[in-house]
Amino acid sequence: MIFPYIGAHPTITTDPSERVKYRSIKGTKDILPGDVEAWQHLERTIQEVMQTYQYREIRTPAFESTALFSRSIGELTDIVSKEMYTFIDRSQESLTLRPEGTAAVLRSYIQNSLADTSPLTKLYYIGPMFRQERPQAGRLRQFHQYGAEVIGGQDPILDADIIHLALQVNRALGLHQFSLRVNSVGCERCRPAYRTILTTFLAERTAELSDESKARLELNPLRVLDSKDERDRKATAKAPLMKDHLCAECRTHFEQLQEILRHTGTPFEVDGRLVRGLDYYTKTAFEITSPLLGAQDALAGGGRYDLLIEQLGGKPTPAVGFAAGVERLLIALSKQNSLPGISPGPRLYIVALGDAARQWAFRKALELRNKGYAVEMDFLGRSIKAQMRDANRSQATRVLVVGDNELAQGSFQLKEMASGQETVVSESQIESHLG
Repeated sequence: MIFPYIGAHPTITTDPSERVKYRSIKGTKDILPGDVEAWQHLERTIQEVMQTYQYREIRTPAFESTALFSRSIGELTDIVSKEMYTFIDRSQESLTLRPEGTAAVLRSYIQNSLADTSPLTKLYYIGPMFRQERPQAGRLRQFHQYGAEVIGGQDPILDADIIHLALQVNRALGLHQFSLRVNSVGCERCRPAYRTILTTFLAERTAELSDESKARLELNPLRVLDSKDERDRKATAKAPLMKDHLCAECRTHFEQLQEILRHTGTPFEVDGRLVRGLDYYTKTAFEITSPLLGAQDALAGGGRYDLLIEQLGGKPTPAVGFAAGVERLLIALSKQNSLPGISPGPRLYIVALGDAARQWAFRKALELRNKGYAVEMDFLGRSIKAQMRDANRSQATRVLVVGDNELAQGSFQLKEMASGQETVVSESQIESHLG
């Protein structure tokens, strides 16, 4: 857990030999009270930043036609070939739990004719994704991403805008240790010639490559450059890079992007080995990394995909976007001690003794809650001492003690938990003391 949960749990007595019958599926994780507050804080911050950049939220289904992901992500990628959760439904249709967000967003963009509402469409999403890969820190089989897509423009200033958006979310969350890498992966005109050059280079060094890179050599040679295996890094140390074989249009686009980033004072590194793992990227590719995450250091990644909407059946439409892992971002924030604390406890805890007092306490709690105050009371019939302990565990700001004498006299003891100061108040004065 990111935070210890300090709220009260009911005591459950069970046979020590009794075992849990059902457990969460491998690679999935419950987000418990005490942890979920950090998620809520992150989600609120993302929403606020997206609003300042004028991106609007879109929510797509958790599963789509398998063909959508196979076509967009690429048949030869690890995601499609090894990791997708695919099943046949009762209509004998092949469906897949979404492994990433962009394809579903673009399907919705095309299906709902969003281009008709504005020449430039700016969308963001937050939600669970699913990949059947080996679980490890920050990488689960059900994981969560947020991301953004800007559809309808090809000016490199939009690439810069989406990069700044991703960087600003990190800043708004208080993350300090991160860096930006950028590259150009070319387009359909210049990439085929480069692919031939790279394949020739790699073929001469096949014996030096890892088994995984040998398998990629014919099908997806650009991914060999992105390998983290030391054998591959050594064998490709002098490999030709795409950024040095760009056509005039791609070269100009990449130079303009770099100039915009420099003009806005944005630190970045040009990394010619950065290719990203999805087939649909063209021109710009970028990645935001943090040393707080260790070897798997990617916080966010994205780029331009000017051909994808047409490939999915829409009109030719340029677009650029990014996605970021929520779990990885939370890990980085935790290591930097930048996560928020547990959400505030109740403004008032009503300690009641006796049936009449409990009825009064319940009515008063409802009345104050309806006015927006956070109020808690005992629902287990515990002693005053146990109720005071519960009020302390729940981090209540104030405690109001109610018993038969208090009801008869119409006056109550209101205690400030931080200072210990006690004040006698009437029922009509209670609200004014809550602040």
